Amino acid sequence: MLVWLAEYLQANVATGFNVFSYLTMRTIMGILTALFLSLWMGPWLIRKLQVLQIGQTVRDDGPQSHLSKSGTPTMGGLMILFSILVAGLLWADLSNRYVWVTLLTLTGFGLIGLVDDYRKVIRKDPNGLIARWKYFWQSVLAATVAVYLFWSAKQPVETQLLIPFVKDVMPQLGALYILLAYFVIVGTSNAVNLTDGLDGLAIMPTVMVAGALGVFAYVTGNVNFSSYLQIPYIPEAAELTVVCAAIVGAGLGFLWFNTYPAQVFMGDVGSLALGAVLGVIAILVRQELVLFIMGGVFVMETMSVLLQVGSFKMRGKRIFRMAPIHHHYELKGWPEPRVIVRFWILSLILVLIGLATLKLR
Repeated sequence: MLVWLAEYLQANVATGFNVFSYLTMRTIMGILTALFLSLWMGPWLIRKLQVLQIGQTVRDDGPQSHLSKSGTPTMGGLMILFSILVAGLLWADLSNRYVWVTLLTLTGFGLIGLVDDYRKVIRKDPNGLIARWKYFWQSVLAATVAVYLFWSAKQPVETQLLIPFVKDVMPQLGALYILLAYFVIVGTSNAVNLTDGLDGLAIMPTVMVAGALGVFAYVTGNVNFSSYLQIPYIPEAAELTVVCAAIVGAGLGFLWFNTYPAQVFMGDVGSLALGAVLGVIAILVRQELVLFIMGGVFVMETMSVLLQVGSFKMRGKRIFRMAPIHHHYELKGWPEPRVIVRFWILSLILVLIGLATLKLR
């Protein structure tokens, strides 16, 4: 929105306003805007949630140390979504279809999470939104986004598969692109949701992955960098740098209140939306497989649940003491902060490996 204002002021008032049309400047302003908005909104939202008695319900079959968290305000993801949306609408180029795809995906999955949280904490339904209905609406949104991106593709590279560490093999997916996009969006959404079980555990890897995706968006949308790195040039992808910056800013602002011991939890309204938007950005910059690497913590958490359920159904035995796997380490005696920080370190390593694929090709 402010891009148009800057262009108007540059043409009619002074040329100095041109600085606000630069992508790098708007990226910086996007991260700062989202950060300050979330820091400003946090105390107010926490007080509001406390007054309304919208607190987390803790299951008694989990780690006993979590029982003290019962009643902690949840649905704090609202501050994340609000900050990202405002920063994105202010600083991104709203004529860019990629910007609208990401912001609408964020909003759509946020609404699904909001309904789930509402049923859990207000209607006191421990199961929240029935699983099949949650998956149904996730599928509807993801399929809609996938079909739109496929049919609106303007160049063949937008539907090719980029393989990490390989520069000469980029198979054309055709209609399989829709299937891949669908699974990436739904899978990432649920993976972040499963990871969100300890204070700050999900938000910091999300911030790191979003920052790395911002780097991918910038170089993919820059003709010189993309040519030098031998990656596809997708002009519209550059604008996603601003959206990624907004995610980083909003995430860091939320972490201020979510760090151990947490004053607020993000709830499904935050985790489902953040996972989905990471997935759709990875699709738009053609880095779905790299997302699998950088989001390795999310993958590990998801696989631990699948293996646990599969093993119990087939063998009647559990592989882990509890799933997702962060609970396994808690039950082994690791203090919660140790689990969180070690998972953060692992996430940082995986993000750096993902960024290395830009040059190691």
